[in-house]
Amino acid sequence: MTLTAWLSLLAICCLGAMSPGPSLAVVLKQTVGNSRSHGLAASWFHAVGVGLWAFATISGLAILVAESEIAFKAITWLGAGYLAWIGVKAIRAGKGSTFTVKSGEKASILTAGIEGATISILNPKLAIFFIALFSQFVSPDATLADQLIMTATAALVDGLWYSIVTLLLSHGPILKTLQDRSQLVNRLTGGILIGLAARVVTL
Repeated sequence: MTLTAWLSLLAICCLGAMSPGPSLAVVLKQTVGNSRSHGLAASWFHAVGVGLWAFATISGLAILVAESEIAFKAITWLGAGYLAWIGVKAIRAGKGSTFTVKSGEKASILTAGIEGATISILNPKLAIFFIALFSQFVSPDATLADQLIMTATAALVDGLWYSIVTLLLSHGPILKTLQDRSQLVNRLTGGILIGLAARVVTL
């Protein structure tokens, strides 16, 4: 995998991790409702689930690209369409939708971690996202090392992003600022995703 390809992968993984959804809600709930340690546990257990989805997806795509170039090309275009759809959805999201927090019951740190892992492992949208993502980077000559690099990138970006969210939310005023500017965050993220989708279909 070239450095340019890896940087592109890193950028999309960052945007995927930052997009609003149930995973963010769980991390926010554990951080705000319990403690920083709970939020960190949820973040890294969630990253483990993401890593499992990533590796399973990459392995399947590697087999597909070797068996049928036409089917792989179709998935690539569908993947680009899905990235664009996520972008449009983010742009249309209302203010406050990204950083809405609902406190939960007090839980142990292990319970927080298990909840983080569960929300990623049982989320089929992750499989769809990774098919859309990795179909742009898997090639017939991809090695096991390339697959492991892609898997590690997705998992580490996920864990680091939610850890940053957890640490930021340990300071009360930060959450209010993010809530006030969430619409801008959504629009910027959406625009970049649409741009990346356009780049895929024009290659």
